[in-house]
Amino acid sequence: INDNPSQYRIMLSGTVKSPKISFDPIFLMLMPVPLGMKTETTVNIIPQDYLRQSRIQVELPEFDREDGDRICPFSVQFPNGQDIVVSSDGTNIELICHIGFSSSRPVSYLENIFFIDEEKN
Repeated sequence: INDNPSQYRIMLSGTVKSPKISFDPIFLMLMPVPLGMKTETTVNIIPQDYLRQSRIQVELPEFDREDGDRICPFSVQFPNGQDIVVSSDGTNIELICHIGFSSSRPVSYLENIFFIDEEKN
């Protein structure tokens, strides 16, 4: 080095990976149940390429009933927590999510449930 930088050359290369999550199953269909009864299923959330811990938030759809009230018939529970954890080998640990539905009135629709990390992905 000694005031002669032309003798040394450093080359760097790398790959940028954006964190993402996938789901198993990728499509969810809840079984019809009698009014007021709860139907529930389990979804595995598979995080990939998270380099640090992040927390998953859920946006559930709400609906306007005929009487003008808004309802949210869905429920979401994470029995082992909502945090995406990076294991010692650098991989991310799967999250278990229970998604439930219950309504005192008949409803049928197709809707999205959004899972969002701390970076709004």
